[in-house]
Amino acid sequence: MPVIRWLISKTIQLFLGSAHERRSNASAQQKENGTFEGASADKDRDFDDRYAAAVRLLRTRIDQEFPDAYYARLSSGRNSSTDYGQDRALAIDTMSIAIAMALRNGATVQQAANAGAASIGI
Repeated sequence: MPVIRWLISKTIQLFLGSAHERRSNASAQQKENGTFEGASADKDRDFDDRYAAAVRLLRTRIDQEFPDAYYARLSSGRNSSTDYGQDRALAIDTMSIAIAMALRNGATVQQAANAGAASIGI
């Protein structure tokens, strides 16, 4: 009896398993080609676009408040011996988290940019 049960289960696995494997291989191939459209693909793409737009809105304000080393040396109003790199990196990390959280909670791009600016005090 166990041999018959084993034989039936292997036969079922052979037919159903191969169909599942074909679907998995097809999905993997589509993902590699960049043509896969899953349920969350549009949502993720929309989030990425909105996030990038919010960061673009804040870029000039960040550059003014936390200049990178090149612009800090060239501007007359800044102390050229001060390294703003660590402050800038911390501000960008904090701002990124605030923007992402705002967008995940349904905020518009402008609201997310405002949340990012408020999180770093600019």
